[in-house]
Amino acid sequence: MFEKVCQSCGMPLTDDKLLGTEKGGAASKEYCVYCYEDGRFLQPDLTMEAMIEICVPHMKEGGMKEEEARALLNSHLPKLKRWSAR
Repeated sequence: MFEKVCQSCGMPLTDDKLLGTEKGGAASKEYCVYCYEDGRFLQPDLTMEAMIEICVPHMKEGGMKEEEARALLNSHLPKLKRWSAR
């Protein structure tokens, strides 16, 4: 089963409350509330490496080992829309 994920951080978009917003307030179909608001990235100059540093602590809180989290992010994030064009 395909799980919808944020195309910036990779967070599962399991609830509409997690969706960011487009200009005008419509829910984004691609990005989460932590990455995207009003049609723009909250941190437009963020690098993929910096995103990994932001995500690892959250994944550790969820029970994942740091090495696993880093490996997963390093393999998954480059495939997401925000990072694949770079």
